[in-house]
Amino acid sequence: MERLYSGIRHIAPMSIRLRLILLIASVLLPAFAAGAIAVWFVYAEEQDAQERSLSEAARVLAQLVDNELRNSANILQALSTSPDLADGDLGRFYSHARTLSADGRNPISLSDLRGRQILNTRLPFGTPGRTINGRLFELRQQAGPSRPLVSDLFFSALGQRHEFAIQAPVFVQGELRHYLSRRMEAKELQRFLGRQGFPDKWITSLVDRQGTVIARSLHVEQFIGKRATGELARKIAAGMEQGTNDGVSLDGTRVKAFFYRAPMSEWTIILSVPVAELNGPALRASLLLAALFTLILAAALALTQRYLRRILAPVHRLRDDAQRLGRGDAVTPFASGLAELDVVNTTLVRASGELRAANANMEKRVAEAIESTERAQRALLHSQKLEALGRLTGGVAHDFNNVLQTLTAALQLIAIEANPDRLPDRIAVCKRAVDRAAALVAQLRAFGRTQDAYLQTVRADEAVSSALPMLRNSLPSAIRLDTAIASGAWAVRIDLTQFELALLNLVLNARDAIEGQGLITVRVENHHEHGAADGPVPAGEYVRIEIADTGAGMTPEVLAKACDPFYTTKPVDKGSGLGLPQAYGFASQSYGTLVLRSAVGAGTTASLYLPRAAPGAVAQALPAGRDGASASPGLAATVLFVEDDSLVRDSVMPILEQAGAEVLCARNAEDALRLLEAGHQVDILFTDIVMPGKLNGVMLAKQVRERFPHIALVLATGYFAEHFELPEATLLTKPYQASDVLEALRRAILSAGGREPVPLSATP
Repeated sequence: MERLYSGIRHIAPMSIRLRLILLIASVLLPAFAAGAIAVWFVYAEEQDAQERSLSEAARVLAQLVDNELRNSANILQALSTSPDLADGDLGRFYSHARTLSADGRNPISLSDLRGRQILNTRLPFGTPGRTINGRLFELRQQAGPSRPLVSDLFFSALGQRHEFAIQAPVFVQGELRHYLSRRMEAKELQRFLGRQGFPDKWITSLVDRQGTVIARSLHVEQFIGKRATGELARKIAAGMEQGTNDGVSLDGTRVKAFFYRAPMSEWTIILSVPVAELNGPALRASLLLAALFTLILAAALALTQRYLRRILAPVHRLRDDAQRLGRGDAVTPFASGLAELDVVNTTLVRASGELRAANANMEKRVAEAIESTERAQRALLHSQKLEALGRLTGGVAHDFNNVLQTLTAALQLIAIEANPDRLPDRIAVCKRAVDRAAALVAQLRAFGRTQDAYLQTVRADEAVSSALPMLRNSLPSAIRLDTAIASGAWAVRIDLTQFELALLNLVLNARDAIEGQGLITVRVENHHEHGAADGPVPAGEYVRIEIADTGAGMTPEVLAKACDPFYTTKPVDKGSGLGLPQAYGFASQSYGTLVLRSAVGAGTTASLYLPRAAPGAVAQALPAGRDGASASPGLAATVLFVEDDSLVRDSVMPILEQAGAEVLCARNAEDALRLLEAGHQVDILFTDIVMPGKLNGVMLAKQVRERFPHIALVLATGYFAEHFELPEATLLTKPYQASDVLEALRRAILSAGGREPVPLSATP
């Protein structure tokens, strides 16, 4: 090892930072900077030179146009000195002028100072004169009387062609007497433009003072007589003598136009070069230079890559050593030739040994910590379960003890009551206690699994509307109940009793939150939920039922615990803490949810989201209200009553017997089957579902259906979590009224006799 380290010291180290700085400074930065500056400079210079050249070409072309027109003006000025004009011999002058008009192609006319024609070589001599072109007369007024003038382009009705006129003054003995005009066809200038030799895609145009096209190197037949448009037309109309313009030509080509106004004719030459053509030379020069710099840069990068491999090899070795260190493997020393890397390698070698020694100790401590944490978590979870169970059982025991205390005291008063008139009051107290116990059980049932036997498909708006009288009766006069029930609400599949209880609990909770006067609003509407990832409501179609109040609202701490069983902020005698939990349990078991939104001082809104019933489900008619004490018709039938609870048997048998039924009693399913096998004639089997023994009520009913199909079936239960299907059975929910059981038995007899069937199925 000592020899290895002494060998390492003989290598002259250089820092990797210094090597990279030298590499970037000597190769990359100067190459990039020089290349970018050179390409930009060449491109800018080439483009500027091209534009200067084109501007000069437009100026020269404008001068050539003026020279062409000046030759015609010179002919007119020479003709104006004719002795025939001075002598007034217009006939001879007409003959001379007609000879100079090129056989009528370029007619010459003579007009007076008011613009009235005296003669025109296009017409026979002596033809009555006409007024010359109005635009030409207008231009003459602007230019003054003494210099030659070139008109704008116009269409000649006589010649049926586009023409322009050159006009010169005629002086006789120093006095202005007439004007001579020579008309020329625009095609003569077209031929002039064609001789200039510009590239085929360049467009050379000659326009008059108004921007009208006189001649054009491309498609002249299509555009002659048409005016220029856009910004270029505005510049020409404004009288600009020269300049450039970026735009679109008349045939839709993107061009850059260079224009120059000829001084004599006041016409404008426009040299339009397609943008691609204009930028081509500069772009080609720039690309050539860029290619050269790219080759140089590629060579520099190749050298750099070779140099970097020599630098990065030890860096990669350190990376591999770091991975070995992470896995806990041993790290060996090596000589890199770089001072910083050698220091890092030495540190990794030392850290590898220390880390491997520490890993064993750490693993032992982690295992001990995990075991301790798991023990603490199990103890905490067990404590939380015991606390929740204790709170639930304590609340139930408290409420049921109050019910039992009420029943005990009332029954004792009935036993010692000497005044018979007070017995109905004592019995009414017992009934209220029973109703309170039934309500408590219904609330507790919300935390169990719901059976399909309790579910009905109903219209949500009808279900809420039928519960409104009950809700209004639960409110004092100082609190108003408003509704906003949307028509056409979807059908839902719910336990109607639990639904009405949930509405009542939510309204009572809102009532208790309002101090003095206030408002409770019940809203029913169809709702499409898109289902946010962190939202409480999954995606789907729901009926949303909202109960909103104007009460004091809840703090975030209270809102977080509001749906916990037996959690309440009300006084001991004002609430059980099962109202909101029952509503939440009902919504959950209906495959929906309850969402609470509240803020202190802003009231509370409770939203029930109930899933829409399956398509095609038929909503059932809501049952009419019944009075449990109302008289019922008799029951002339033999009833096999199966009930394991002696108190239930002793209380229900008299009800059946007083209705006229003959009652056979059995304690369990086995006793009931023995009675049937013994030959007893039975019309109705009335059995509890949950019973001790091998057979429960559902199993008993199925055997009776198979072996004694003529016997009607009625099943009673307070709660049953197993799945069952009995298509022709009737189900009663405990606790039930006397009228309920008698009505169920009569309906079962009708079903067994081939009349209206009462289907029954139950699913946990």
